[in-house]
Amino acid sequence: MPHWELVIFFAFIAFIYASVGFGGGSSYLAVLALYGLPFKELRLIALICNIIVVCGGVFIYIKSHQVDWKKIVPLVVLSIPLAYLGAILRISQNIYFIILGCSLVVAAILLWTKTRDRSLPVTERSGNQSILKNSALGGAIGFLSGLVGIGGGIFLSPVLNLMKWDAPKKIAAAASVFILVNSASGIAGQLTQLPGNMNHTRIILLGLAVFIGGQAGSRMSVRFDPLIIKRLTALLVFFAGIEVLVKHL
Repeated sequence: MPHWELVIFFAFIAFIYASVGFGGGSSYLAVLALYGLPFKELRLIALICNIIVVCGGVFIYIKSHQVDWKKIVPLVVLSIPLAYLGAILRISQNIYFIILGCSLVVAAILLWTKTRDRSLPVTERSGNQSILKNSALGGAIGFLSGLVGIGGGIFLSPVLNLMKWDAPKKIAAAASVFILVNSASGIAGQLTQLPGNMNHTRIILLGLAVFIGGQAGSRMSVRFDPLIIKRLTALLVFFAGIEVLVKHL
């Protein structure tokens, strides 16, 4: 496998993202895009790595009763089919990278502007209004996630915090579940149009790297300042997004 340094990069990204409750899809894509990998393989790798990293987090959140299924179901009810639809949509490689670059820049801005986690009062809304708003939000992010090849948590989490949707831990749990189901849906869509010359060795090695990094990150999370980590991640994603746009515009 060429570019062995990717294994180290992916393990480090998984370590950082797992420490703040994300899967790392945006940064995997950012790094792979800079290496010029075929975009169909690039998306598949990012989603597989997402699932590997967030599975442990979802288990922990469920075990600690942080997953509020009543509020999460509206978020994913439309996101799952729309993530699949986004994944099967046929677009050119150049258009894909333009969308990816714009998505990375927006994700970086959302991460940077997110305030420090604190106990905020949850915004009260009527039941129907809340369900419709959550479903529309989840569906829109799900479609973009499937199209680009991420789980969507990097978009969802900052938006839910700005909406004062729930306590920070509940939002982190919701984002983890969202990433997991949308990544699985995106993979299902991509399996319908994968090229025959996939580099399976690269996929396996990068999957092992994020498993190790993600497990370490989830156990070390209490030792880091989440705000600093998110802002450093935002800088990485932002500059990668600009680099992608410069190359393809």
